[in-house]
Amino acid sequence: MSERRFREFVAEALDDLPDEWGELLDNVAIVVENEPSAEDLQDLGMDSGEGNELLGLYQGTPLGERGFGYSGLPDRVVIYRGPILRIAFTREEVVKQIRETVLHELGHHFGLKEADLPF
Repeated sequence: MSERRFREFVAEALDDLPDEWGELLDNVAIVVENEPSAEDLQDLGMDSGEGNELLGLYQGTPLGERGFGYSGLPDRVVIYRGPILRIAFTREEVVKQIRETVLHELGHHFGLKEADLPF
């Protein structure tokens, strides 16, 4: 799948989010990268072995942990194209995985922990 088409699917997943989330996502950059960096994997205690794919990453301060007058850099949600394409084989699987990954990473932005996330 082309990088352009993949990015379009990410944009569609964002367009499908509830309107009420818009204001809460004003300071969040959503980016697509081909692969996670070795540093990001190491920070998460992961290796780059097969079956150990990082599909997305939230970088920032969750909303519930921000104090009065918080003015940090924009939070970042990274969606990794390569790992998603390695586990999703059809167009439908890719779209579904992108949507789930976007929701999962935004869940971290809203303060949810891994155990609280549905996927």
